[in-house]
Amino acid sequence: MSLDANVLGTDMGHVLSSVLSEVTGAVYVVNPTQDLTKALVTDCSDILTNDTSVRLLSDEQRLKEVMDNFIVASNAAELVDSNVLTLRVDDVSEPNSLIVTTSATVAMIQTNNQVAGLIADEIEFVTSVRDSYEQAFESATSYPLQTPAISSVRSTLASEIGDETRSDFDSVLTTLQTARDDRSALNEVIISLLVAAKNNVLLYDISKWGEDVGIASKATFSRTKTELEESGLIDTEKVPIDVGRPRLRLKLGHNQLVRASSDQLAGVAESLLA
Repeated sequence: MSLDANVLGTDMGHVLSSVLSEVTGAVYVVNPTQDLTKALVTDCSDILTNDTSVRLLSDEQRLKEVMDNFIVASNAAELVDSNVLTLRVDDVSEPNSLIVTTSATVAMIQTNNQVAGLIADEIEFVTSVRDSYEQAFESATSYPLQTPAISSVRSTLASEIGDETRSDFDSVLTTLQTARDDRSALNEVIISLLVAAKNNVLLYDISKWGEDVGIASKATFSRTKTELEESGLIDTEKVPIDVGRPRLRLKLGHNQLVRASSDQLAGVAESLLA
């Protein structure tokens, strides 16, 4: 891969895609900002293949903060499971975010409204930088990403709960990803419960699915259901079973949510929780 000109743009995803578009082999992503990590796993996943091995080295706290976002973490898990991405943490002293390929070192600089990839391709310099971060990466600690891969979430939701619930789940995630709002009040458990309520799914079924796939425990689902019920977003009705206590069917509890389409669900729910 040869980069022969600096890359400038207004969007991190676009600039990063330009930098990585023809990359093969091992690529080191060093000290990435949260925006760079998000762009890597959400905007650039389609151009990363098994011919590319992305080795991300970050400060642990910064990586933890960005991986608290379910959309980012589940897409990162997809790349990890595909052996395209490896996450490691260490104390990183580099002041800039760097992309280090076999033939270039790119410093990623971001201001309020512009992103630049500043390229150095002098072979001795690139080799020195690459050797340094290769050693740093080898001695760093693996990051224990706990979030399941998004493909696993989607496929099991469809097979265990239903295609309509999966479709609504996808619509909500797409809405949130398009909005790129890190301050969203909706986490993966709330989203799961809302789309389950939209489709009249049993609390037992959605919480069992969520625990089995690795989103959260049944206790977390139950606690969040209670909070949403108290806020008026969902209702429940008892469903008798042959043996044991009745189970609870989830239903949307507010008329605005009932009337909302799947791509409006996130915005309406956030406004009601505000």
